[in-house]
Amino acid sequence: MPLQKISEFDTDYRDAIQGNDIKGMDVYVQGTDEKIGTVSDAVVDEQGAFRYLIIDLGLWIFGKKVLLPVGKSRIDSRANRVYAVGITKEQAENLPEYQEHTALDYDYEERVRGGYRTPSVGSSATVASTDGRTAPTYDRNNYTYANDADLYDVNAHEDQTFKLYEERLVANKQRRKTGEVTIGKHVETETVRVSVPVERERVVIERVTPQDAGKVVSAETANFGEGEVARIELYEEVADVQKEAFVREEVRVQKVVDKETVEVKETIRREELDVDAEGRTIEEKTGKLPKDRI
Repeated sequence: MPLQKISEFDTDYRDAIQGNDIKGMDVYVQGTDEKIGTVSDAVVDEQGAFRYLIIDLGLWIFGKKVLLPVGKSRIDSRANRVYAVGITKEQAENLPEYQEHTALDYDYEERVRGGYRTPSVGSSATVASTDGRTAPTYDRNNYTYANDADLYDVNAHEDQTFKLYEERLVANKQRRKTGEVTIGKHVETETVRVSVPVERERVVIERVTPQDAGKVVSAETANFGEGEVARIELYEEVADVQKEAFVREEVRVQKVVDKETVEVKETIRREELDVDAEGRTIEEKTGKLPKDRI
């Protein structure tokens, strides 16, 4: 079962994983924020299945790299983290060191697996010997990774988390211009008529017969002469019309706010959890089959 680094197995492996390169991810002890190192590389078998992560324990154990079986890792791509399951610092110190020239053969893998196995629990890979220790039930000729499913089967401890989303309405208000009112003033003209009573003087000459007409007067009393003139001044009134301005009315302009409540209707979505333990697909359970199966 020859093992290779992932870049040696496929030089274009980044295209296959859509650019989510595991190299460089930080490694933490599961359930804690204790960082123990960084993923240096990944190791795959001849089928391209992940078998180990090469962990640089520079932050935990200076200058040491070890192999972490994929079954002992939990990858959180959202947090860009890898969690090591059930590994202690003491256990890491006892693991065989990985170096660039290390031959990834059966003997080296056995040393690695021995550092992660728990003999007291027992598994399909070991049986109890007479002295209480465990002895493997396989050899290099019949060993398969299924013998250590706890170390290599990522589905054996796969914890999946997914989020259920729901939409909600968020009501905001926007102020927009609905119109404009321009208020000004202009001058209108009109012709008005007003009656003004006026007086005008005139001379009325009237000849009358005096009561003593015919009475004889003396020559001294009679005054005959020329040049006697009577002067009478005549006056008349004329209309004198002037204009004056006065305040007719006052106009006040102001804004008032009318309040009202409006209702807005919108369709929102909510995800619900569908669980079926009878082996049926969700489509079969809900009756919503794809069109190609109707």
